[in-house]
Amino acid sequence: MRKLFTIGIALAAVAAAADLVKIQDGSLEGTVNSDSSVRIFRGVPFAAPPVGNLRWQPPQSVQHWSGVRKADEFGGYCVQGKVFADILPRSKEMSEDCLYLTVWAPTKPASRRLPVYVWFYGGGFAAGSGDEPRYDGESFAKRGIVVVNVNYRLGIFGFFSHPELTKESEHKASGNYGLLDQAAALQWVHQNIAAFGGDPNKVTIGGESAGSLSVSALMASPLSRDLFHQAVGESGAFFGTVGGRGSTSLAESEKAGEKFAAGIGAKSLAEMRAKSSADLLKAGGQFWPNVDGYFLPTDVATIFAEGKQSQIPLLAGWNADEVRMMVLAPKEKLNAKTFPDRLRAQFKDHADAALKVYPASNDEEALRSAGDLASDSFIVFGTWKWLDTQAKTGKPVYRFEFDRTVPIPEAMKSTAPGVKSFGSAHAAELEYVFNMLPSKKADWEPEDQKVADQMNAYWANFIKKGDPNGPGLAKWPSFTKTHEVMHLDTESKALPEAHRDRYEFLDSLQTK
Repeated sequence: MRKLFTIGIALAAVAAAADLVKIQDGSLEGTVNSDSSVRIFRGVPFAAPPVGNLRWQPPQSVQHWSGVRKADEFGGYCVQGKVFADILPRSKEMSEDCLYLTVWAPTKPASRRLPVYVWFYGGGFAAGSGDEPRYDGESFAKRGIVVVNVNYRLGIFGFFSHPELTKESEHKASGNYGLLDQAAALQWVHQNIAAFGGDPNKVTIGGESAGSLSVSALMASPLSRDLFHQAVGESGAFFGTVGGRGSTSLAESEKAGEKFAAGIGAKSLAEMRAKSSADLLKAGGQFWPNVDGYFLPTDVATIFAEGKQSQIPLLAGWNADEVRMMVLAPKEKLNAKTFPDRLRAQFKDHADAALKVYPASNDEEALRSAGDLASDSFIVFGTWKWLDTQAKTGKPVYRFEFDRTVPIPEAMKSTAPGVKSFGSAHAAELEYVFNMLPSKKADWEPEDQKVADQMNAYWANFIKKGDPNGPGLAKWPSFTKTHEVMHLDTESKALPEAHRDRYEFLDSLQTK
């Protein structure tokens, strides 16, 4: 009995030691998952709270702590409105004090230098959180990867520009604080990830939607482009327009900031900083990254065109039905007569060329083309241009299209009665990539789990070796070499690139 008791104490000590790490700022005590195979460190600060006079300042260093800091609860999630129904933070508190991250690491790593995956959430730079259940890193950690989920400032707190802010900046730049948060998190990873078993020289960054846009910007920025070695992008890049937005200049962003401040009666930057976060959020306004001359010396597309971006392997793509439901949902649907009229209004002198790549010979074809154009204009074209440009460097580029018809979430059934699926809509791939189908209530089928297992394995292989291929998976050819695209579904397969004529048409308009 005494021997068993001694063994139990020894095992408990080993488990406790496994959950205790020392980083540059102090010691952390984490937790483990249900089967003790993964260590989890929640609410780890990577920058000082951006509050008070640090509101609208680049992220500052964390104050060191003594003793052991408990890392068993998520840090606060960044202040945001209720923008998207599928964004469900788990933190108990929404706060400007939100620059925290979560680390997922194997309890018994096969190596002390494991590959690292740093994830940036989507949400239009207005919403999102690293603690959303669909981003849990447990499946990746069980495959021998250290996962880091990062919070970054959003909306007015992350992207507000103003002449006074520019004047007080040593870099004569303002806005882009959310992107600077991401760069600071990557610096933290470089300095601390070895304590969790991660290799600072084997870091992959990834993101979806605004997170994917961020990945393209991080690849372009001189502040961050040397802090990682591979990249993953899901539906989004700063090329062309994004959801109708082009590259915003610092001057344009400052002007919008002045107008916002005047609208809420703030006559100075000090008065803006004195406003409560609730009052700023209530005032509304849309805020977006800008070409500030510091984080982004010029626009992302130009940096890539000049070959000054990170010259690294890239895995990226989009979903087959990104925003198709926006075209299918209205009662008065576009048809063979109304869709050409829409093209003439949108493309004017180029309407005939548009009709060749978005044909409308009958109502069914017109509706399909309308859905294609909506998705291309929103997110597909920019992602294609990013992939195509990076492929010209000769580095391995792997392109995907997610084709799975995803069941509608239980939470949305009341708002879409009778609808069983939105197809493979924007963000629908996330639960599959992270193998987190249980994080969302839906009528999942066994085939959905099969797709999730496949995709999680493809992503893990890429994170480990810059190539998604591995045992038991359909061959995924390099787009750089073959121009083939991996179509991800129950039976995943590579097919020749389709619809290049559409993307080249939209690309031709960028220079006119």
